[in-house]
Amino acid sequence: MDFLPSTMMDEDLNLWDFLERAAELFGKKEVVSRLHTGEIHRTTYAEVYRRARRLMGGLKALGVGVGDRVATLGFNHFRHLEAYFAVPGMGAVLHTANPRLSPREIAYILNHAEDKVLLFDPQLMPLVEALRPELKTVEHLVVMDEKAPEGYLSYEEVLGEEADPVRVPEKAACGMAYTTGTTGLPKGVVYSHRALVLHTLAASLEDGTALSEKDSVLPVVPMFHVNAWCLPYAATLVGAKQVLPGPKLDPASLVELFDGEGVTFTAGVPTVWLALADYLENTGHRLKTLRRLVVGGSAAPRSLVERFERMGIEVRQGYGLTETSPVVVINVIKSYLQGLSFEEKITLKAKTGLPVPLVRLRVADEEGRPVPKDGKTLGEVQLKGPWITGSYYKNEEATRGALTPDGWFRTGDIAVWDEEGYLEIKDRLKDLIKSGGEWISSVDLENALMGHPKVKEAAVVAIPHPRWQERPLAVVVPRGEKPSEEELREHLLKAGFAKWQLPDAFVFVEEIPRTSAGKFLKRALREQYKDLFHDSSEG
Repeated sequence: MDFLPSTMMDEDLNLWDFLERAAELFGKKEVVSRLHTGEIHRTTYAEVYRRARRLMGGLKALGVGVGDRVATLGFNHFRHLEAYFAVPGMGAVLHTANPRLSPREIAYILNHAEDKVLLFDPQLMPLVEALRPELKTVEHLVVMDEKAPEGYLSYEEVLGEEADPVRVPEKAACGMAYTTGTTGLPKGVVYSHRALVLHTLAASLEDGTALSEKDSVLPVVPMFHVNAWCLPYAATLVGAKQVLPGPKLDPASLVELFDGEGVTFTAGVPTVWLALADYLENTGHRLKTLRRLVVGGSAAPRSLVERFERMGIEVRQGYGLTETSPVVVINVIKSYLQGLSFEEKITLKAKTGLPVPLVRLRVADEEGRPVPKDGKTLGEVQLKGPWITGSYYKNEEATRGALTPDGWFRTGDIAVWDEEGYLEIKDRLKDLIKSGGEWISSVDLENALMGHPKVKEAAVVAIPHPRWQERPLAVVVPRGEKPSEEELREHLLKAGFAKWQLPDAFVFVEEIPRTSAGKFLKRALREQYKDLFHDSSEG
């Protein structure tokens, strides 16, 4: 095909350019960390830049070269931020491993990725000592602290002479992460500089996270979880102040940082925000500077959105997966819909949102045909785009199952979309409840239940039933006084559910098991209660 060549320079996109710009233009801006000791540490972009170059030199001295994998097991703090830039900046690959996975899974992913160096937080020393005999390729174990016990290196002693960045092609790997392994072994996803640069730019737009230099950004989402939704990169790109909370994510600790550091923007999973909303309502405290909150990881209950919006904090839902870098959908209200009532806006904000620029999204049936935009017809969310994975690392079988015949990535999430293009995730494909040939959304039931004043959390799962194939079971954590089953059924009927959609039973518990990403571990609930309806009558 003949085409007219452009006159543009052929410059490869590179994550290192974000930090270089921040150091040059916003070098005095703060990066604040709460360390595992509780101590508050303060540095600047200029110092992060210098130390990242020293980390490059130190890793090079340890034998790390272009394409080598450097793993981290760590929370959100300045040393981890330095590694976020130093490792890809030297042409190596940053593998952010999740310390909340089981030791068996962590050992598997570190070996599968063939990591050469492991950087880890000091409080994770018992975990690393348990892992150490199982690690086949890791040559150096580095404690992200000032000192290290015998047999380990400390981060500060690894820092060497400042090294120059290595500019690799933009399609070269810069990072990798593994799925949380809710089904089978974790699967590896490898990110390119091009993917993460484009992702960060698109997600930072006004109709995305809307980050700017004047913001103070506190990512509650951990830096080991899907690039912390690229917030460390985005905040650095725009030169925003960063407040990194470390491992303490309880409401009181977060509120102290929010108010003390003038935080204007934050992001995390619904469970964190449910606890924070309870804390703010119980104490009567109101956050001084927080303007915008992004919630992702799983669907946010409508009631949660409403609680924060009534406090004057804008809530934006986001959606993505490990395989999508992650952000592919963010909820913003279109300009011509701003005239909606408060209640109508909350209903709209409770949807998942609109695809971000450069992402192609379809809600498709089993043949890959887009379903109608009627807000009712269910289909699978399927994606294409420059930051969507086209394969899994060293896993051809998983890759074959992840892509449609025409090359779209299958998310496994079931959704509807409306005439305005707003996506609404209804369930994971494996979590949909099929009762008597009809589908029931567990997510819709959960979100409605969590709108009841006596319900703190609720998970709904499909349990085998002798007559109806499956029926819903609700596992509920009460908020103080336990509600009656009849109260909850009446609440669901008023929310618009039909009688046949209501849970057949309610189980009240003190807590619901969670995955390493903070989502409800429904697999464990299904296993625990699988025989509950076994003796149900056929009436």
